[in-house]
Amino acid sequence: MFVSAAVVITLMCSCSLHPIFGQDCPSRQDIQGSLKQVQKLLSAHEASYMQSLRNLKKKINLLQSNAGKQTAKATNSTCAKLDAPINGRKLGRSHSVSHEVHFLCDPGYELVGSESRVCQESLTWSGQQPTCRVFVTMTNTSVATAAAAATLPAATAGPFVRPSRCSLVQGTTHCTCEPGYTISGRDSNTCTDIDECELFHNGQAGKLCLHACINTPGGYRCSCPVGYNATRDGRSCKDIDECATRQNNCTKDQMCINTYGGFQCVHVDCPKIPNATYVKTSPMRCERNPCPADNKACSQTPNSFSYHYMAVVSNLSAPRVMFRVSALRPMGDTLRFSLLGGRLARRHFTVQRSDRLTGQLMLVSPIQGPATLEAEVEMSELERRVQLGRYITKITVFVSQYEF
Repeated sequence: MFVSAAVVITLMCSCSLHPIFGQDCPSRQDIQGSLKQVQKLLSAHEASYMQSLRNLKKKINLLQSNAGKQTAKATNSTCAKLDAPINGRKLGRSHSVSHEVHFLCDPGYELVGSESRVCQESLTWSGQQPTCRVFVTMTNTSVATAAAAATLPAATAGPFVRPSRCSLVQGTTHCTCEPGYTISGRDSNTCTDIDECELFHNGQAGKLCLHACINTPGGYRCSCPVGYNATRDGRSCKDIDECATRQNNCTKDQMCINTYGGFQCVHVDCPKIPNATYVKTSPMRCERNPCPADNKACSQTPNSFSYHYMAVVSNLSAPRVMFRVSALRPMGDTLRFSLLGGRLARRHFTVQRSDRLTGQLMLVSPIQGPATLEAEVEMSELERRVQLGRYITKITVFVSQYEF
């Protein structure tokens, strides 16, 4: 379009500068008409360009808006942060959905509003934001204003009962307590211990202590059972590995198996089965001695026994895979996996195939501890339905009495 305009102008200039060649040049009216056509063409292209530019801007704004909404949705997956009330404190740091926070007031103040608030699915908090106001128990209008800072006599003290600190301010009695204590009912002169274990031990936001909560004067502490140490936060418990730390009494011919809250000393003896003898080839494996060629009963006995030990917590969730048995170098065309053992083992375990060469022991129902269960997984190798070998894997499961 710019070339057309340039050509028209060049023609006009050429005719003005070189009239001697006798060529017919377009008249001024023709040139003006051509210029108008070029101008219309340029205007049409300019309008089309501007419309395309506006459409592009709309698309960019739409993409930015959608990206902003997705970012907001990703970042706003928690409720808004809650502040502790003035002259109070907040218990609980998580602002995720279904989590709960609790509020307490400092000594001498009482809570007004919701003591606990839960982050709801709508990402809003339940209840109302609490406040802490001065706890006032009585008014003494007969006391002169000059006694504004007079201290009242203290009540009898004890480990879970402390005297309050009361002062007269402009004729009004104000009593406060030490941290961990609260005014005892209507008796403003007595402070009683706050039992945090009773208030918050089973809250929706989680237990104060993983195991046991012990109330103490003005506070609380967590304890762990024998076989566990307290973690750094003082609230959880971590199992002590008595085997790794040599805190066990296992003999040299025994193997130490660490369990949750304790340990087990185990010793593997090869089984005594009629028509076959076994020899220990490793601490946890026994293999059958070669059978005589004419002893068919011997060839039908298991080729090997393997022993494995596992430690789990009480009430472990199910279903889940507990153990896998595989054939490294199968000789036959078929492998079969089956569960041996008594009724108790079959109530909690089953065996299923995960692929052609692997079977897995599945926990199908939780086990309440303390308990010790044994499960036997048999792998049979066949060639055209003729048994080539049997291999027994014995798994002993030590279940703790605790769920941690």
